Amino acid sequence: MTALSRRRFLKLSAGVLAGMGAVGSGARSLAKNVRETTVAGTRQVATFCDICFWKCGAIATVKDGQLWKIEGNPLDPLSRGRLCPRGSGGIGAHFDSDRLRSPLIRVSERGEDKWQAVTWDEALEYIAVRMKKIAAEHGPESVALFSHGIGGNFFKHTMKAFGSPNSAAPSFAQCRGPRDTGFELTFGDGIGSPERTDIENTRCLVLLGSHLGENMHNTQVQEFATAISRGATLIVADPRVSVAAGKAQHYLPIKPGTDLALLLAWMQTLVAEKLYDREYVEQHGHGFEEFCTAIAACSPEWAAAETGLSAESIRETAREMARHRPATLVHPGRRTNWYGDDAQRSRAIALLNALLGSWGRKGGFYTPAIMPVPDYPYPDYPEPKKSKVDNPKKKYPFAKDTITTGIREATITGQPYPIKGWIVYATNLLNALPNQAETIRAIQNLDLMVVVDVVPSEICGWADVVLPEATYLERFDDLHVGPFKHPFVGLRQPVVEAPHDQQPNWWIAKRLAEKLGLEAFYPWKDVEDYLRLRVQEAGLIYEELKSKGVITGEDEPLYFETGSPPEFDTPSGKIEFYSDQLAEAGFDPVPRYTPPSAGPAGSFRLLFGRAPTHTFSRTQTNPLLMQMMDENALWLNASAAAQLKLHSGDRVRLRNQDGLLSSSSIAVKATNRIRPDCVYLVHGFGHTAKGLRQAVGRGASAAQLVSRYTVDPLMGGTAVNVNFVTLEKES
Repeated sequence: MTALSRRRFLKLSAGVLAGMGAVGSGARSLAKNVRETTVAGTRQVATFCDICFWKCGAIATVKDGQLWKIEGNPLDPLSRGRLCPRGSGGIGAHFDSDRLRSPLIRVSERGEDKWQAVTWDEALEYIAVRMKKIAAEHGPESVALFSHGIGGNFFKHTMKAFGSPNSAAPSFAQCRGPRDTGFELTFGDGIGSPERTDIENTRCLVLLGSHLGENMHNTQVQEFATAISRGATLIVADPRVSVAAGKAQHYLPIKPGTDLALLLAWMQTLVAEKLYDREYVEQHGHGFEEFCTAIAACSPEWAAAETGLSAESIRETAREMARHRPATLVHPGRRTNWYGDDAQRSRAIALLNALLGSWGRKGGFYTPAIMPVPDYPYPDYPEPKKSKVDNPKKKYPFAKDTITTGIREATITGQPYPIKGWIVYATNLLNALPNQAETIRAIQNLDLMVVVDVVPSEICGWADVVLPEATYLERFDDLHVGPFKHPFVGLRQPVVEAPHDQQPNWWIAKRLAEKLGLEAFYPWKDVEDYLRLRVQEAGLIYEELKSKGVITGEDEPLYFETGSPPEFDTPSGKIEFYSDQLAEAGFDPVPRYTPPSAGPAGSFRLLFGRAPTHTFSRTQTNPLLMQMMDENALWLNASAAAQLKLHSGDRVRLRNQDGLLSSSSIAVKATNRIRPDCVYLVHGFGHTAKGLRQAVGRGASAAQLVSRYTVDPLMGGTAVNVNFVTLEKES
């Protein structure tokens, strides 16, 4: 499938590349040594991808001075020499005609998209003057940073040097936070990113609403293909027959919002029939008897009434998991903010894996390793006079990271203290946070908002200053050092120059710090001085890293059986089947199911997800990826479509339970591959920013319709699968 996608991509993109002055008619084979070379006008540069957060190692080829293609780096343990479709199309970001070209200062009301082009010095001076004014009147803590991805590291550094502790990423409260909290409460450790899932060695893979192959996390998809080719059993519970579900031996068309009932019934079956890993539980478990008592009534028959599944299918799939333990992996998922009980639902996933003995075992969850690369020896940061603003009085006691919507709330209310400045890096907050009206209300309370982006996204339209960033193919970034199955350090470096007056994130953050009088926190001359020192302090050779793009370390034991110590950083020092710390905080010590709220009569629950050719709402103007998917479609059950007299290809607008109407229409996809009580679309389309000329109005935006959300009481995550829509046909 990967090879076919690559061939189709190359065929589709040839015409656009030719029109942009690029040259390409085939693939030059990669040598084992991926040093930058110049052969007949061709050179190769090792880097790593930034089209999504996976950060796969890559080799970019420049031919006759033009960016030509990008492929996976065979030395990189993440990409393994392959890129996904959107990674292969990453070069389109360089050629995007909608890119921001120079710094802009607003000359009208917020949201009107009227600007004056200025120099970098003028823009940074404008920002620094206003940041100093906010600090003088309210304290430096009243400036907050929202960022996404590794490019935000230098902005975080500048903010800490300025004296603000308020830096947040939507990836916590709007994505992985509930999952990590559930696993940390159970095992004392999180899942990590990339996830510590040993998919390639699993003999039974269980997916609950996790769309492997559509979300296209490269390493996982490659391992998924390996597992399937080796005959692994696949169990999928999903309201929609996803790509992964189409490959499953057991597909469970579950009612949305009832996953926790299914998980409890699976666990009750394993306990009642004594199919769990008793030796593992006895050795590593805490509170198992109390756990068994709490789930005793959660039979498959009970769950069948909640989930819409048969008791027989629930019982049989539980037995199938037990047949393959401990090499059974119940996948923790990625975007897990669904219904408001998500940390407890994720804790149930962790507990099911614990019953199967898969944590720390081959085919389950491995123990990741990391390269020992020291941080840069910066001066000590000033101690903030105020604590973080996002979680006053620890309202959400198990939030380990900063809550984006907590900063937004403080910006609206001024409590516990006012937030008067936002710096927004590489995240389109109007699409990333739920309830766009609340985000706009918060922005109107600001004295300063700065947006750093590659394209003029919706959030740019509300900024006071917009700063154009160079794409990942035009810049250095911080080192990529993360926990993984094989320890490594990766380098991103420029392949080509930025075409206009765009600058890299490190340059912007450093120059802003200098304008703020924080030169002492940037003692290095340029980013290569910074990178070289860190690499050398790790005992590595910087020139080798530049040449290869990645240096791997020595592998360490991955599993308990092969020498990885079974350590659990929980209060009991064991796997917590019954959580005393949850009980002491007033929460259920064992996950408990609450039925989801129903929508208005005649409405459909709104579900949304990812596509293999796009990342969030960031890539819709990429000319190569746009050719592969230029708008989304609305999955609607065929019987429901017939009742509404709708056919595939008919265009509809979506109206949510609060009366909000999608700004553009979407084509119907009538299909039997989705339940009749919900609809599904790919997130990220339906742009409204007029600067996104290639993407505006194409398809419908799920973000526009997420006016309601439920907050997870454990960690503050915002659940968004609580919105409902009706369909209005366009004439």
